[in-house]
Amino acid sequence: MIRSTRAPLGYLTLVGLLILAALYFVFAAVQGDYGVFRRAEVDAEALELKVRLATLSDEVARMENLTRRLSDDYLDLDLLDQQARDVLGLVRPDEIVIR
Repeated sequence: MIRSTRAPLGYLTLVGLLILAALYFVFAAVQGDYGVFRRAEVDAEALELKVRLATLSDEVARMENLTRRLSDDYLDLDLLDQQARDVLGLVRPDEIVIR
């Protein structure tokens, strides 16, 4: 009796399907919605947002300081004078304006 050394067709089909499934899962792990590349994008965006939050926090602190300095409890006359000049365009009578 002569025996064939070829693998059965069903076995080759199963191996081929398993390889395709493995390739699909590897691709999904790298490129998918929750993959490695998406994770890197999310991390970069999170870092950018943290920097923006720090910048905005500094701006809010600066504005709170200016607001406190112009409040009724604590009035900074120099800041009030500066704001009156900048916003309202006021000048003192003894000043000369050069344009």
